Amino acid sequence: MATLRIHELPADERPREKLAALGAGALSDSELIAILLRTGMQGANAIDVARKLLAEYHSLSGLARCTVKELSKIKGVGPAKAVQLAAAFGLAARLARETLVRQKLDTPQLVNELLGPEMRALSRESLRVILLDTKYHLLRVEEISQGSLSESIAHPREIFRPALIYTAFAVILVHNHPSGDPTPSSADHRLTRQLQQAADLLQIRLLDHVIIGSGDNGRQPYFSFGEAGLI
Repeated sequence: MATLRIHELPADERPREKLAALGAGALSDSELIAILLRTGMQGANAIDVARKLLAEYHSLSGLARCTVKELSKIKGVGPAKAVQLAAAFGLAARLARETLVRQKLDTPQLVNELLGPEMRALSRESLRVILLDTKYHLLRVEEISQGSLSESIAHPREIFRPALIYTAFAVILVHNHPSGDPTPSSADHRLTRQLQQAADLLQIRLLDHVIIGSGDNGRQPYFSFGEAGLI
């Protein structure tokens, strides 16, 4: 049987009408993506294309890791729809950050809420430092480097430079593991020890070092050196 086009579906099954009547919470991930896609392709409507995308990339976070260039090459997507999808994922990440700006940021769970959605979408490793004031409120987030961590790139002087420039009282180091497994490497342990020593000398509090993973397959979505008692 040929797939029905969106406008051929009953009104209460069309994603746009369903969202207008019941709100976004009533829609599945594929239905929400279908609204962004607007149209499908021959033999598949927008919902079908969205389901195939989620099946191919296993989750929303997997799909969000795709660049615009990668999304553009997917059958049924193309450049214009790729930009719309990337914009939606970008807005979601910014919204997560905005809601935490005035909140005391002192737990790995909040760090995960702040940067997790954005950093899980990255295909490369990114090292960032969260700068906090005396009340542990967010001052700003600075990216230190991209690519695999090395001692030359992730040197304490590079990491603490933004803290000195913006007179931060405390910092939290965050980086992602694109593999999805947040288990710290020997280099991660070594860097954390170096940062502890540097923080003591600079009289800047190192609250935590958080590694962002995927949370897929039932794994913990992040690793916290603070929670593990290593800071």
